[in-house]
Amino acid sequence: MKRFVLMLTTAAVVYAADCAGLKNVTLKAVTITAAEAVPAGPFTPPDKSKVGNMPAFCRVAGTSRPTADSEIQFEVWMPAEGWNGKFQGVGNGGYAGTISYGAMATAVRTGYATASTDTGHKANGGGAGWALGHPEKTADFGHRAIHEMTVHGKALVAAYYGSPAKRSYFSSCSNGGRQALMEAQRYPSDYDGIIAGAPANAWTRLMVNAVNLSKETAASDAGYIPAAKLPAIQAAALAACDSGDGAKDGVIGDPERCRLDLSLLECKGAENDECLTPAQVKALRVVYGGTKTSKGKVVSPGYTMGGEAESGGWGPWITGASREKSLMFMFGTEFFKNMVYADKSWDYRKFEVDRDWKAAEAKAGPMVNSDNPNLKSFYARGGKLILYHGWSDAAIPGQMVVDYYENVRKKVGAKKTSEFVRLFMVPGMQHCGGGSGTNSFGQGGTGKGDPKNNIVAALEQWVEQGVAPEVIIASRTTGGKLEKTRPLCAHPKVAKYKGAGDVNDAANWACAAPGK
Repeated sequence: MKRFVLMLTTAAVVYAADCAGLKNVTLKAVTITAAEAVPAGPFTPPDKSKVGNMPAFCRVAGTSRPTADSEIQFEVWMPAEGWNGKFQGVGNGGYAGTISYGAMATAVRTGYATASTDTGHKANGGGAGWALGHPEKTADFGHRAIHEMTVHGKALVAAYYGSPAKRSYFSSCSNGGRQALMEAQRYPSDYDGIIAGAPANAWTRLMVNAVNLSKETAASDAGYIPAAKLPAIQAAALAACDSGDGAKDGVIGDPERCRLDLSLLECKGAENDECLTPAQVKALRVVYGGTKTSKGKVVSPGYTMGGEAESGGWGPWITGASREKSLMFMFGTEFFKNMVYADKSWDYRKFEVDRDWKAAEAKAGPMVNSDNPNLKSFYARGGKLILYHGWSDAAIPGQMVVDYYENVRKKVGAKKTSEFVRLFMVPGMQHCGGGSGTNSFGQGGTGKGDPKNNIVAALEQWVEQGVAPEVIIASRTTGGKLEKTRPLCAHPKVAKYKGAGDVNDAANWACAAPGK
């Protein structure tokens, strides 16, 4: 029978003989609610989802209460055999509210010890009613829960295996990308390597943009752009910018330099699905142009051109099936009603950028924003950070992460930034995946893969061997068949077609300076 000795956060010596013995581990402000050895085979987590093909693992569940109004539920799963010596933290999408069991299962199958949390509340990721009148729960969601999960997860890993994890990694997308950057900024000692995908890190500015768009596009029939008109918008964008990377292939390779005269889309005669009314053109300018204050200060960049009509594009995120039915409408109004004004009757039609942005920053910004470019502490401890974002993302403007990267360079210094940060922009990819571009490169998985085409493996190679990634080969598969590959280039470089050979083969593309 194994015996492990561990000094935990209470400074008490704890003995654990096996997985079940972890029920007796003492962690500060934590109640261990379950500790069980799970046999190999299918497993049904508490949410009744089913995960199959699992190796035997030790499952520990706990609740952390760092404040009187906190109830952060978390789980830690550890392979019973074949542990690779690494810990992988798992993040959440949307407004969180559930433990990410599927991602935990993937981690354990490939040898990682892993942890996930509901971030302190129960929800389906799509509502923020739990935050109404509960600022501590907003803080848990904003930054505290992931840190609590990480600290206690690592302690349980050390107790179970008799030694701490050699390396710790965090990889997630969307709100999970915001969580990832929060870890690097606020808790730089938690992880050796971090991947932040499509980070919603400028949360207050993103929500201001979401409500500003809603006021323009959803408050009346006049500005609403129906789904039937999205193909015409995308066709115009492609006609203007598709060939900018040297290949006309249905993907805009460098959207930052895409220019389109939107007045060309205005109906010259009777309105139809191939053109826009003046009010719709005005709304479109806001979507592409972003949100500004009354004095012209940019609050949020706009969405870049490309992918408007695709599955997972503007339809669900920006325009919705009808007025007030888009996901960004939901996210924005839920934020202001519950986290800013604590008023369920708050009316987005009365939204004013100057006033409401100021209120959002004051009330929620310190808890939920992870847009601080000061990563000096993370750099000093040897941490490595990889950012990625789809240029066709209809949830979070891709320019947001470019702006953050440039702010880090200004704050930390260009040379130092090059030693620990990489940004990969993905042409044609929607939110975290999907889209017409090469949208698969190991994101959302583990480091069990080739660093040449697996971003998690590339991060681990950088942390463990000092080899920084400059190019990652991404792919797109349709119906199980490989459709195309293309290099993702470390920003600011972009992929350019060489002018000969199969346009769908990454070998015929090269990374070059933008505009070259």
